[in-house]
Amino acid sequence: MRYSYRTKGTCSYRIEFDYDDGVVHNVSFAGGCNGNLKAVSALVEGLPPDEIVKKLKGITCGFRKTSCADQLAEAVLEAIKEKGE
Repeated sequence: MRYSYRTKGTCSYRIEFDYDDGVVHNVSFAGGCNGNLKAVSALVEGLPPDEIVKKLKGITCGFRKTSCADQLAEAVLEAIKEKGE
């Protein structure tokens, strides 16, 4: 299933990804630091949600209390909740 998440407090403004069969695929960010976010997307490709949350939750960016990576963790948590897992 395809998920879309509106980020809060980051340069990127939207994250989209597929969540099927217990793994995350095809992560894409709208806005933000293009190269870094392509790297984040590649690094989480095929991982289960709990691994993504474990690795990315709490990462900050500069003076901000969040980051695009942290927002991806939030998006994944929301998808899990929405899916009822």
